[in-house]
Amino acid sequence: MARTISVAALQTSYGENLQANIDKAIDLIRQAAAKGAQVILPSELFQGPYFCVSQEEKWFAHAYEWREHPCVTQLAPVAKELGVAIPVSIFERAGPQYYNSLVMLDADGEALGVYRKSHIPDGPGYQEKYYFRPGDTGFRVWNTRFGKVGVGICWDQWYPETARAMMLMGAEVLMYPTAIGTEPHDDSLDTAAPWRRAMQGHAVSNVVPVVGANRIGHEQVTEAGQTFYGHSFIADHRGDLVETLDREEGVLTHTFDLDFLDRHRAAWGFFRDRRTDLYGALRPDPITVG
Repeated sequence: MARTISVAALQTSYGENLQANIDKAIDLIRQAAAKGAQVILPSELFQGPYFCVSQEEKWFAHAYEWREHPCVTQLAPVAKELGVAIPVSIFERAGPQYYNSLVMLDADGEALGVYRKSHIPDGPGYQEKYYFRPGDTGFRVWNTRFGKVGVGICWDQWYPETARAMMLMGAEVLMYPTAIGTEPHDDSLDTAAPWRRAMQGHAVSNVVPVVGANRIGHEQVTEAGQTFYGHSFIADHRGDLVETLDREEGVLTHTFDLDFLDRHRAAWGFFRDRRTDLYGALRPDPITVG
């Protein structure tokens, strides 16, 4: 019998009430599970509004130790009840340090560990370096009940090395929870299409399905506010969009044949032909400072 995995992406808006956001996520998780999904991806930092649009110290009070985060403690029994795996994006406090993190809950409700976002953006509307340290966990691939799942977080998705590193660690599916929308410095800039294309490229060059889950809606964290454009999707190993949403709330699900993908990936030879012996020669000569 072929090994298959059924994945889901959740897309919705969030307000400032933590419990209401968790309840909304749980409702969507139940909808996805009812459609047969086994690994269900909510969007980035669904505990509240995307606060990184500005720099305000009050938001540090919304961070929790990862094992005690309400999103983790409340979704763990849901994962166990439904028998699903859930990558849970959180604002993490670790002593005096703060991270944009992800906790993978397996189908028995147990936490498999934490991943801390490696790439941290810093620009208009996305001022994350004020809040988060660069991650210190390295990339992670989670051996869930249903398959090996690699999860990056938002800004990680722009880096092809993130996807390749997770594939070299054995990932069979790649997932990216995100929070991305309007660019406050340029009203004419809409990054929805390149956001998708970047991840579709990861699917093609790694012969792997990719799942992107984004939020939607206008959030008035600052006077100008920010609007998140959704466009969540599931792409197959060719980079083709097999499930998509526009700017509406919803749940996407799709099933993949892992045995087929494993054979097809081997046939393409992308990993067979890696020339690590040449990588040093590809680097430019070091600059001598005198």
